[in-house]
Amino acid sequence: MSEMDYIMIPELEDFIRRGLAEDVGEGDHTSLACIPEDDVTEARLLVKEDCVFSGLPVAEAMMKYVDPDVEIDFQVAEGEEVQAGKTAFLVRMNTHALLMVERFMLNTLQRMCAIATMSRSYAVEVEGWPVQILDTRKTTPHMRLLEKWAVKTGGCTNYRMGLYDRIMIKDNHVDAAGSMKSALNKVHQYLAEKNLNLEVTVEVRDFQELNEALKIGGFQRIMLDNFSVAEMREAVSLIDGRYEVEASGGITLHDLKAIAKTGVDFISVGALTHGVRAVDLSLKVIKK
Repeated sequence: MSEMDYIMIPELEDFIRRGLAEDVGEGDHTSLACIPEDDVTEARLLVKEDCVFSGLPVAEAMMKYVDPDVEIDFQVAEGEEVQAGKTAFLVRMNTHALLMVERFMLNTLQRMCAIATMSRSYAVEVEGWPVQILDTRKTTPHMRLLEKWAVKTGGCTNYRMGLYDRIMIKDNHVDAAGSMKSALNKVHQYLAEKNLNLEVTVEVRDFQELNEALKIGGFQRIMLDNFSVAEMREAVSLIDGRYEVEASGGITLHDLKAIAKTGVDFISVGALTHGVRAVDLSLKVIKK
């Protein structure tokens, strides 16, 4: 397999720099004590359980950050469904650099592979239905870029990188503003004053809030929070195509098909990023 295109974006470089600073500190004393400074090692990344692999460009960036002369031979592709026992890549690089980045790289890849694997299962479950599975802001601090990357690798859709790229009026906004009408009116005024062109989502908890939101208007999407399947079906009929409809609230893989059949356009699933268990990966030095 040919080497992947190497791209280092500022956000990724900052993540790598901070991750190494946290783990390495003043130095990897064990490697410094045991291994000559100029030693070169060959190793392989072993996949120890079935998964959708995600994070190969991240691994490459990490290894090139600590050793620009690293040689990497990728054995799998980003987004490939990989079986246990497969070698993801072979690497030849400075031994100190390899051992310095090993755990940081594994921690990151194990989480990315887990997210991609779960995302793939959710995407496959609604295949053929006109609905998109969305991720959320329920991500690990400082890892949002990589976790959302893994979601997309798995086949689901990225939604809201942060608070800055969309207006989302949620329950706490409504309660703090005093009412749905007050919150929406203030949002409209704010967008006009700031000359911002942001799409607006309104979260509703019941049919009273839904009817209130429909009377006011001025948004693009209604998010049905913790509605039952029957309630979703009724709400979709009531909305009648006037707005996009998103289902949200503790949704599991088991729920997807029934929710997709209600006619909603989107299903947001926080578990894609906060409900995963790390995939088992191991970096093994090839004995000389």
